[in-house]
Amino acid sequence: MTGRIAAARHLRDLAVLRRVRDRMDRDYAQPLDVEALARGAHMSAGHLSRQFRLAYGESPYSYLMTRRIERAMALLRRGDLTVTEVCFEVGCSSLGTFSTRFTELVGVPPSVYRDRETGAMAGMPPCVAKQVSRPIRNREAPAREPQLA
Repeated sequence: MTGRIAAARHLRDLAVLRRVRDRMDRDYAQPLDVEALARGAHMSAGHLSRQFRLAYGESPYSYLMTRRIERAMALLRRGDLTVTEVCFEVGCSSLGTFSTRFTELVGVPPSVYRDRETGAMAGMPPCVAKQVSRPIRNREAPAREPQLA
């Protein structure tokens, strides 16, 4: 009976974590933090972070920032917003943190990405554009070799 209870508890915990992840997917532009997410899941922030990492392989903060960067990439490709406008549009409150995380995930700063990718996906179905432009998860973009002159 103990194994059955543990399995039921595990499934319940996974359902709670899925709701937390769904909330981040839906409300990524809102001011979310781990403490607020944990309160909504009736967990401590530390417990939520540990369980989320076990279930999804990354911290809740990392997952949320990746979601924000995905949306930022789409907005930057449109080309009609500045990097600062995009930063605040996707829910980031610090341009420096946004730029640093964007560069870690994508491999280039947001301004370079915007200049390079504006119109690059024109005519491509949105579902395909989203797939081919998705940022790297669970690892950082490959570092470029330093150019020695």
